[in-house]
Amino acid sequence: MPHFTVVPVEDNSQSNYDSLEGLNWVDYRDTGQGEYSELGDTVSSDGHGNHKEDSPFLNSSDASPKRNDYYDRNLALFEEELDIRPKVSSFLSRLVNYTNITQGAKEHEEEESAESSRKKPPKSPNMGTLMGVYLPCLQNIFGVILFLRLTWIVGTAGVVQSFLIVLMCCSCTMLTAISMSAIATNGVVPAGGAYFMISRSLGPEFGGAVGLCFYLGTTFAAAMYILGAIEILLKYLVPQAAIFRATDIHVVDSAMLNNMRVYGSLCLSLMAVVVFVGVKYVNKFASLFLACVIISIVSIYAGAIKSIFHPPEFPICMLGNRTLVWDVFNECAKTVVMGNETVPSKLWEKFCSSENTSSFHCDEYFVQNNVSKIQAIPGLASGIIRENMWGDYLEKGEILEKPQLKSVDVHGSVESFGFYVSADIAASFTLLVGIFFPSATGIMAGSNRSGDLKDAQKSIPIGTILAILTTSLVYFSSVVLFGACIEGVVLRDKFGDAVRQNLVVGTLSWPSPWVIVIGSFFSTVGAGLQSLTGAPRLLQAIAKDNIIPFLRVFGHGKANGEPTWALLLTTLIAELGILIASLDMVAPILSMFFLMCYLFVNLACAVQTLLRTPNWRPRFKYYHWTLSFLGMSMCLALMFISSWYYAIVAMGIAGMIYKYIEYQGAEKEWGDGIRGLSLSAARYALLRLEAGPPHTKNWRPQLLVLLKLDEDLHVKYPRMLTFASQLKAGKGLTIVGSVIQGNFLDSYGEALASEQAIKNMMEIERVKGFCQVVVASKVREGLAHLIQSCGLGGMKHNTVVMGWPYGWRQSEDPRAWKTFINTVRCTTAAHLALMVPKNVSFYPGNHERFADGHIDVWWIVHDGGMLMLLPFLLKQHKVWRKCKMRIFTVAQMDDNSIQMKKDLATFLYQLRLEAEVEVVEMDDSDISAYTYERTLMMEQRSQMLRQMRLSTTERNREAQLVKDRHSLIRMGSLYSDEEEETLDLTPEKIHMTWTKDKVDMERRNRNNAPENFRELISIKPDQSNVRRMHTAVKLNEVIVNRSHDARLVLLNMPGPPRNPDGDENYMEFLEVLTEGLERVLLVRGGGREVITIYS
Repeated sequence: MPHFTVVPVEDNSQSNYDSLEGLNWVDYRDTGQGEYSELGDTVSSDGHGNHKEDSPFLNSSDASPKRNDYYDRNLALFEEELDIRPKVSSFLSRLVNYTNITQGAKEHEEEESAESSRKKPPKSPNMGTLMGVYLPCLQNIFGVILFLRLTWIVGTAGVVQSFLIVLMCCSCTMLTAISMSAIATNGVVPAGGAYFMISRSLGPEFGGAVGLCFYLGTTFAAAMYILGAIEILLKYLVPQAAIFRATDIHVVDSAMLNNMRVYGSLCLSLMAVVVFVGVKYVNKFASLFLACVIISIVSIYAGAIKSIFHPPEFPICMLGNRTLVWDVFNECAKTVVMGNETVPSKLWEKFCSSENTSSFHCDEYFVQNNVSKIQAIPGLASGIIRENMWGDYLEKGEILEKPQLKSVDVHGSVESFGFYVSADIAASFTLLVGIFFPSATGIMAGSNRSGDLKDAQKSIPIGTILAILTTSLVYFSSVVLFGACIEGVVLRDKFGDAVRQNLVVGTLSWPSPWVIVIGSFFSTVGAGLQSLTGAPRLLQAIAKDNIIPFLRVFGHGKANGEPTWALLLTTLIAELGILIASLDMVAPILSMFFLMCYLFVNLACAVQTLLRTPNWRPRFKYYHWTLSFLGMSMCLALMFISSWYYAIVAMGIAGMIYKYIEYQGAEKEWGDGIRGLSLSAARYALLRLEAGPPHTKNWRPQLLVLLKLDEDLHVKYPRMLTFASQLKAGKGLTIVGSVIQGNFLDSYGEALASEQAIKNMMEIERVKGFCQVVVASKVREGLAHLIQSCGLGGMKHNTVVMGWPYGWRQSEDPRAWKTFINTVRCTTAAHLALMVPKNVSFYPGNHERFADGHIDVWWIVHDGGMLMLLPFLLKQHKVWRKCKMRIFTVAQMDDNSIQMKKDLATFLYQLRLEAEVEVVEMDDSDISAYTYERTLMMEQRSQMLRQMRLSTTERNREAQLVKDRHSLIRMGSLYSDEEEETLDLTPEKIHMTWTKDKVDMERRNRNNAPENFRELISIKPDQSNVRRMHTAVKLNEVIVNRSHDARLVLLNMPGPPRNPDGDENYMEFLEVLTEGLERVLLVRGGGREVITIYS
């Protein structure tokens, strides 16, 4: 158990006020705090073994100021502090030593680790795992790509690379499903699904950005499904329905695209009407559409098994090793026998200009090579998988060839090009990844329905993961079966031109290709309807959260809650996808949006797992933050693999939405992980800042702005906040504080109202910072509390901004200026810098701009360089940007003013500050009669006010005596701060006791009052006050003469006298010093250097 020894400590704080100024701070004396080395080292110890800089500029060991410096007649206002705040002339004379100093640098970094989030809505138990999660996920995952593009992907990439593509996409969705299961089982996920999960986990900014990306992905998915349905309709079901027909065989593509646009727009309109009329019809047919998908997939497996014994008959026609389009001829031969005569076939007619069998006018490649037939479906036992194992990426327009067939390689005529099957787009591995990935999406279907599940905590993980395993198994087996059963050139034939315009996967199916064609058509239509149903609801959920102001209109709908306006917007955006008209170009777009959504689902799970927040208690236990990070990395990799420019666009859209919500969106507190992360990062940074004070290079004013409120709790001088915003320009720390006089229990509501009023004014004046209102029985005590306790750790204020007590001369109540002086003393004791903007109502607003003018700095004593730094910071703001900086300093009779100007110019050059330099010579003139008169008036006024306050006190006491003769009167100091405060107390709270002696004493004091007033005439001014008044008058004359037209005058603020009896005179000196100046900023340093010449 620790033992403590109590040692009495003598309190010297009142007897030696100077110690408050000089403790552990910049000391220019040769007998400063701690021991200095013989070599003039400028680093001192704080007594705890931590070394700290004394001055970033100078060697201070030989800088002992002369005693006569303290009593310069022209600097008498500053004489009590010249030992620690030297004259500028003394300071500049030591500039020669500045190169001897070396300094280090301190860097502050922020890292992550935080707290997390929560979700909560109700559930109505209806569905089990099979109907509620598994089958909806199957329906959403299986889609158009499986039937229309997987065969082409296998043929182009080969079985190995296709297997890799499927593995990448399915692994990505599996890892995302694990993360999603953890989030979804940590509470119920209502409408909005993925949006709700991300927004409640990562905050409204991320949630809104990713939610809109997910919405756009779902909307483009609707467009992709519709395009797939129209492709099946026009290519395989009713080709004769095409409106636009190619007049030339070489421009088939453009006619097909136009047909897709027309029919796609019609189909989209029809689907939108169906969704508008009633979602219940869509939900009723969902089971039918799912049955179509399952039947189609089963028919593929049945056909593959049947091909082992009896492959289907689908011959393809080859010319040499080139694949021919079947529909331009009827016989795969150059000649046919009609009767007993051999005649040219239709194929001959296509390649030759004459109808006789002479080869004179025929295409050379046609002449040199033979026509042959091969089977499109050799069968599972044929060994064709060896040929299809590796990829064959083709450029656009390249003819499909079978390398195993013999061919004479000669150039054919360009006119014959349309008779061959050719690639319609240039293929690459990255393109195939982007096209295939939509086949793996749809894993959110179960989590979207969590409110309808009997046991969502159990059903969502099991159903989703089983659905992904099922679909992944189907995809893997399909890749192998396609590669093992179908001829390579047929696989690469995207639209089945070589197999008489049949769907390639349909040629493998059993019992008929029509099973696949019809089944895939209905499944794509159903998927399109589901997307058109889900996307508007997602948008409505985002709009109702009210985090994106311009989307509010989409939160409204029909009386039954159907999102009418959201459906309209969804239809318009889907129409953009329809106008693209190419399935291969739309698929990568929605891949980007889905991948971004999945990326943030993984991020949300990882953040919450690492933060270990108490609310993070998912029922699904088989997750880990490493899996989430792996899933996140895979999503990011797949985005850039499939299309780097689409990825950048998608991230740009999400980034813009994020910033928009950050600046314009409604404030939401959802207990999200990012807020917790910010808190943890702030805590880490604050702990790092605690390591020591900031280096001089990093010093900037961290403001505590002390505001006064009027009776209605409105800010009395809003220009104080304007000035703070101009000085800070959004950088660093700003705390705005105010004091309400009273009892905290009674005034709590008033304090909250005051805080809100200040926050509103801060928002108007664009001050980024914090607000703190303190309730205290005495105002000056409240101000002292603010100065002591504001801030946290290393993020504490180092500068106090305080208003000037206007009207202090006219007021009989001395508390205003006494509170002011007390606050000045508190800031000095706390080693804080102080700024007092005088005539603050004349300061410019944020919307004003000075086109010219000067900011004048009157550098009379050096107290850390604040005067140099403040104009530089102000000039960063647009209001002051065009003002020029002038620096004036005062030279005494014994100073070399020419050398001072050179030294000052050198100093400013080393500080990298642009300013005009002027040294003002002040002659050592005699004290004028005006100065004596001014001092005399000041002292007479002070004495008279004391007598008046004494009379007021006596009258109040006498009135109280009549009321209560059994009270206690405190006969302490009549002019003490405590007495002034008690005058304000209500009579009920003043208890006085009365005796005969005290009555006689009070009467004698009243009888002596006329004599006290007569004494005012015979007052002789105190010589110390005369000298101080002389300084104030002389300096004021010089400043007004040089800076009367300046936009702003910055001036050293003299410290208050050590003897509190002279406080009222101190106020008068400050008034005289600043008379005749429109805008004055009185500045008092905090006792440390704030600006340095070093890099």
